[in-house]
Amino acid sequence: MAHRFTSPPDAVRVDADVVFARRDTGDLLLDLHRPVTGGPVPVVLWLHGGGWFTGDRTLAPDLVQHAMATGCAMASIEYRLSSQALFPAQLHDVRAAIRFLRGHAERYHLLPGAVGLWGASAGGHLAALAGLTGHLDEVPGERETGAVPVRAVAASYPPVDLAEAAGPLPGGASSPEARLLGGHPARLPGLARQAGPLNWVGAEAPPFQLSHGTGDVLVPHRQSERLHAALVAAGVPSELYLLDGYRHGFLNPPGRLDVALGAVMDDGRLATEGTASALRRTSAADGEPAAFGFSDIHGFFRRHLKTRSTTGETR
Repeated sequence: MAHRFTSPPDAVRVDADVVFARRDTGDLLLDLHRPVTGGPVPVVLWLHGGGWFTGDRTLAPDLVQHAMATGCAMASIEYRLSSQALFPAQLHDVRAAIRFLRGHAERYHLLPGAVGLWGASAGGHLAALAGLTGHLDEVPGERETGAVPVRAVAASYPPVDLAEAAGPLPGGASSPEARLLGGHPARLPGLARQAGPLNWVGAEAPPFQLSHGTGDVLVPHRQSERLHAALVAAGVPSELYLLDGYRHGFLNPPGRLDVALGAVMDDGRLATEGTASALRRTSAADGEPAAFGFSDIHGFFRRHLKTRSTTGETR
């Protein structure tokens, strides 16, 4: 598959088509957008949406812009889709990408101990799951070993309880969650628990930032509310932004739907509008009016990965 990039500013280097893992279904690739700062930088892995059955690593916000705004390298990665392999293959792939970047940190001028995860929809699910299991040397079915700790997770509109997200039988039998597991979550309760981020929440979890639209009918915002509540109960720093009236896909680039349901999608909306009216919840506050935009995601990663913007952004 050909991938085209606009010429990045001199301040950002792009390493495209980097093989980070080899699978029976083919090589898994990533594209790395790295600020050229003269020293090693943290790295954030972007995980695309698409219901685990569509999309690729090019389904991403403008990662050159976000690399400059955060001072972090941005690695947009592939993972096997559900038509290629069932869960937990996707989690294995994300963990393999983290291991690769940590293991090749010197080559790519990265800080191996400063890794963040950023994902939307299915990618948000995988970001949450990989962040919550990062302290483990291995997860079920994994052939590679070694913990893959991360310092921060930003997840937008993630499904976190797959049985609830799939909906009841019989309709839910054809849901993205059922495709991921190989059957409706209600019929595969053990695997569904393993695939559900809610079931991995513990005190070892890194800080989280969650964002979800209140108008999302594909993944209702209750999913993020439940994860936020579980994190707070475990003593994990978490902030949740509920975006007023926003629908699914608001982090997507314009014109690139992660599912073929344009009537219920808001692809490109956050980039177009800049900020959204939101309600913000934290461990200290149950809800306060706020605005949410990409600058809040930038600030979250800068705080937890200890870096600075290269664009002069102050938030």
